[in-house]
Amino acid sequence: MDCCCNGGYHGEPDFGSARARPDELMEQDREHRRRDSIREQGTDSDSGTVRWIASSTGRGPSLRPHRTEFPRSSVSAWEAAVTRGRQEIPPQAPIRQETPGWQELPEADEYDGDEGVEANARLTGMTAALLLVLLAVEGITILRIGRLLTLHVVIGMVLVPPVLLKIGSTTWRFARYYLGSPEYRRKGPPPALLRLLGPFLVVLTLAVLGSGIALLLGPSSARSELLTIHKATFILWIAAMVVHVLGHLVDTARLAPKDFYRRTRRQVRGASTRQWVLVGALCLGLLLAVAVAPKIGPWRSGGTPVHLITPAGKVGAPTSAQPVHTGS
Repeated sequence: MDCCCNGGYHGEPDFGSARARPDELMEQDREHRRRDSIREQGTDSDSGTVRWIASSTGRGPSLRPHRTEFPRSSVSAWEAAVTRGRQEIPPQAPIRQETPGWQELPEADEYDGDEGVEANARLTGMTAALLLVLLAVEGITILRIGRLLTLHVVIGMVLVPPVLLKIGSTTWRFARYYLGSPEYRRKGPPPALLRLLGPFLVVLTLAVLGSGIALLLGPSSARSELLTIHKATFILWIAAMVVHVLGHLVDTARLAPKDFYRRTRRQVRGASTRQWVLVGALCLGLLLAVAVAPKIGPWRSGGTPVHLITPAGKVGAPTSAQPVHTGS
């Protein structure tokens, strides 16, 4: 107390002394605050009781962190405890930016768009697998075209709706990609060679099927020309088809069975719809085959070119049951 009575502050206040009065402790605390503010070059507007009220009510400016050393008085300790409890916690970065390998979940519309891309890919894969089976059978009939002409025509008619279905699904992807659809852009295009080959393959496929149907249903006077077109387009088509099948074989094997497995069919909505669309295309092809099959017999006897039908399926002279077409 002597140091305080002599008019100066020369040391730490004696908190354990019973002679220390509250007004003297407050005086010593204020002197200590003044010296700390001068030493830290703080602003005089945010010091003392004003700073405590501002931090308590949250209406004042942001405060500088308090000194980490132990408070010099009981008043300082009480103020520090209240002030530190009121300090604002700096905003932290979201967890997704700090976690390696974190990927943001897509929005609802983005998810639906990507699901539509996968649904289109599955439908294309299923249709391609069906076409591979039908084309394999059709290729076998070519080896014995004289004896298997009826089966050749029937399979050819069955092929028409599934081929149109696949052309439609691939054209949809082609158009959506080049029109700038975000979901199809994310999936990316096929390899450059397959993209360039695609339009030519579509034209050749339609030419082969169209010339075959015209050969069966067209006028007898144009059969020789139609047969030449059918053979020429088939040769070009088979060459382009080999490249196309090899380029998409892995994707077809991966996508075709997904709507038939219980685990994967639930990942993309509409599995049953896609299956029924494929079955509908196949049934429509069967109906076309049934409608056209009765015309095969009259076509055989109505002036078939000699080099197309012979008893052994080889080039040779016609028999009495196979009259030569005279062009009449």
